[in-house]
Amino acid sequence: MEWLEGNKLPIGKAIARFVEFLNDYFFWFFDGLTEGLTFLVEGTANLLLTIPPLLLIAAIAVLAFYLHRSWKLIALIIPSLLLIINQGYWEGTMFTLSLVLWATLVCMAFGIPIGIAAAHRPKLWLVLRPVLDMMQTLPTFVYLIPALILFGLGMAPGLIATVIFAIPAPVRMTYLGISSVPKPLLEAAESFGASPGQLLWKVEVPYALPTMMAGFTQCIMLSLSMVVIAAMVGAPGLGIPVLRAINTVNTAKGFEAGLAIVIVAILLDRICKQRGGNTEGQ
Repeated sequence: MEWLEGNKLPIGKAIARFVEFLNDYFFWFFDGLTEGLTFLVEGTANLLLTIPPLLLIAAIAVLAFYLHRSWKLIALIIPSLLLIINQGYWEGTMFTLSLVLWATLVCMAFGIPIGIAAAHRPKLWLVLRPVLDMMQTLPTFVYLIPALILFGLGMAPGLIATVIFAIPAPVRMTYLGISSVPKPLLEAAESFGASPGQLLWKVEVPYALPTMMAGFTQCIMLSLSMVVIAAMVGAPGLGIPVLRAINTVNTAKGFEAGLAIVIVAILLDRICKQRGGNTEGQ
């Protein structure tokens, strides 16, 4: 045991040197990426804040009704968002919403193609599976350290950390949906002369769409769970008052900010959930 402990493999030092190498020679890339991500997320939040809150609430209610045709959902959305305004967390909610929306967009943009490729290439899935497991089980604070070195404080490292944590969901669900397409269905399409592209877009993707939408909603919930972690590296939003409440042992502020996060999570889940066959509340 002493020999084994005395001959430690330099895994940590190797990763640290790699991060230092990236920071020394590719700082221009990470600086540009930081500015771009910050501009997108904070610009979206500032744009939302220019809209009068009551008008934005009305627009969200109209969108929800258009998607689900449910008056019960409208009755949930309007009082919930008015409560956030009443508690003084509207601005933080807009920054959190912007962070979640962009993180989800990035995750879906990369996760869906990766999941489709893995479903068609079993060897690729064998390689991806342990990587995805590591991304979701590795403590968030571990990859926050290199994120801080490469991106500095602010919205960018919070977004990157959120994407790393949330992207396994759309990859896994897309892989599951595509790989579960019945073989007789594929054979029937091939017998009619469907090309590989037609098989993908006209058979596999439509069949897997409900599973892929489940990955979409999971991605949103996972992104919201990172709000407080993102605040630790300077990302604005509802995580900031939670951190301040922890530092000052302020139960009231912590509960208020936590309630706002819960409201955002519930509303996003209800609005983005795929509409079922019924039209409850019509």
